[in-house]
Amino acid sequence: MKTGVFQFTPVFGDKEHNLRRIERVMEDVQADLLVLPELCTTGYLFTSAAEAQSMAESVPGGKTVRRLEAACRKKRLHVVAGLAEAAGGAFYNSAVLIGPEGWIGTYRKIHLFWKEKDWFARGNRPFKVWDIGKANVGLMICFDWIYPEAARSLALDGADILCHCANLVLPHCPDAMITRSLENRVFSITANRTGAESRGGSSELKFIGKSQMVGPWGEVLFRMDDKEEGVRLAEIDPKTARDKHIIPANDIFEDRKPEYYTG
Repeated sequence: MKTGVFQFTPVFGDKEHNLRRIERVMEDVQADLLVLPELCTTGYLFTSAAEAQSMAESVPGGKTVRRLEAACRKKRLHVVAGLAEAAGGAFYNSAVLIGPEGWIGTYRKIHLFWKEKDWFARGNRPFKVWDIGKANVGLMICFDWIYPEAARSLALDGADILCHCANLVLPHCPDAMITRSLENRVFSITANRTGAESRGGSSELKFIGKSQMVGPWGEVLFRMDDKEEGVRLAEIDPKTARDKHIIPANDIFEDRKPEYYTG
């Protein structure tokens, strides 16, 4: 299975430009699964909740999902993409999973970071795993990385691959996702963005790039730099994530003792 990321700098507020760029990449890529950054069609640094809401769209009926569905059908590709979602009068920082047959599912970000708490409602659905044929995939968004419960919940539910859309500004995540992969014996794909944004008088946010893919033993299959734009791919066997043995005598899930854990 060939999987990877598209790391780039979205143009804030220009959804059409960003979608066209994504579509061109999808047209050229030869892969089974491609992960895109958080809020990849809108940019990140909104000046108000009203501005975020003005760029949010319905799922699966909105423009972004429809366009990505068409591209996935054409290429027989699965894509995970971050967007601003409008649903039932609320607005969410969401990630969608789309395949050759169309929209599959949506994850709404549970662990909101910084001003996201002013722009979006907290996600109201549990972490979920979807079977896409060649692998079982779970979705995370950006700041979910700091909560080991997020990755563990997905791994316990059978995820082979953690698809992690991100707009990272803190330096710690790439190394933390090595641990998330190792402690759960899963693959993780972090798709971050590049560039910087400064809007509405706020201090500049500089995004760290460093999109990466990590294997079940914590091995870094690739890591991009802080400026590189483009696609990076790796060939993997998702089934290797289903063996939870560290050594023959120790299966990390069978050896768990939840009755002694608190919190």
